[in-house]
Amino acid sequence: MALISIDRKWIGQEFDVAEFKVSEKGILAFARACGETEPRFTDPSHPDFQAPPTFTSKYVSRRILPEAFPDLGARGFDAGKTVEVLGPLRPNDTLTARSKIADIYEKTGRSGPMIFIVHRMEFFNQDGQPVSIVDWRLVRQPDPE
Repeated sequence: MALISIDRKWIGQEFDVAEFKVSEKGILAFARACGETEPRFTDPSHPDFQAPPTFTSKYVSRRILPEAFPDLGARGFDAGKTVEVLGPLRPNDTLTARSKIADIYEKTGRSGPMIFIVHRMEFFNQDGQPVSIVDWRLVRQPDPE
């Protein structure tokens, strides 16, 4: 499909920056929602209290795709997230998240061609240290002709 060769120009271009504040209350609520039981994620008095590993998966950027990104049709779905932990997240950390398209590829399924767009958010703490990378796979199916 010709869309791939056209759309690959979007790979690697940063298109959004957002800030998020990590709070003790947010860490505890996330841990509870995930069924986490490890004390370092559930007990603020623990000497190594921090957010659970998938904590940054809850954040979304202000834009899903870059401005002027090609319209690939209205049909689509979330194909999952992966989280790479690079460092701990602690209460009162301020995170800066930078969004870009990490990859675009095509697969053919039972319902026809599908375009996979990997939206990557790279998170840095207030000291500029990388702490997490979240890749979100968004699937778009071109509208039937």
